[in-house]
Amino acid sequence: MSDHYLTIGREVGEGFYSEKRSKFLAFAHHVDTIEEVKTIVAGYRKRFFDARHVCYAYMLGHDRSLFRANDDGEPSSTAGKPILGQINSRGLTNVLIIVVRYYGGVNLGTGGLIVAYRAAAADALDHAQIEERTIEFILTHTFPYEEMNRVMNTAKELAARIVSQKFDNTCEITLAVPQSKREELINRLKSL
Repeated sequence: MSDHYLTIGREVGEGFYSEKRSKFLAFAHHVDTIEEVKTIVAGYRKRFFDARHVCYAYMLGHDRSLFRANDDGEPSSTAGKPILGQINSRGLTNVLIIVVRYYGGVNLGTGGLIVAYRAAAADALDHAQIEERTIEFILTHTFPYEEMNRVMNTAKELAARIVSQKFDNTCEITLAVPQSKREELINRLKSL
């Protein structure tokens, strides 16, 4: 299991493609939830109310298991699928790409649409910052004050990130480690 995944930064990547007077405006967003996706898509539909199509695709989750492609009235698999293909080809997750089409009066055909949506999505990703993130396991551990040194040594040895800590007669610490060190952290804290 990998401890890392690729996504894009918080700044929106913008792309553009034009073919036979049709304009394709693309926007790549970092997203973490389906609710976030719905809100952003609704915002683009409102902002570009005069556009013919607002197509999109997204991929969510460290395991890249949650995804969707939407053609928004374009012929089946000519918009959402090529957009999703660009996310997949770069191995990204937690990404939403929206492509807004202004119709230019000339039909592009299915092949032309696929090329246009793919190119617009690729341009948006080219203008986004690709980031590698760590998949973390977070654990809160409660312990008596006397065990402080052993708990802190365990955290240091596993290179755990301290998320929060509270020291009193009974102490509480929240630690974050890469996913692959999950079992080791649990077992080491139990053995204290």
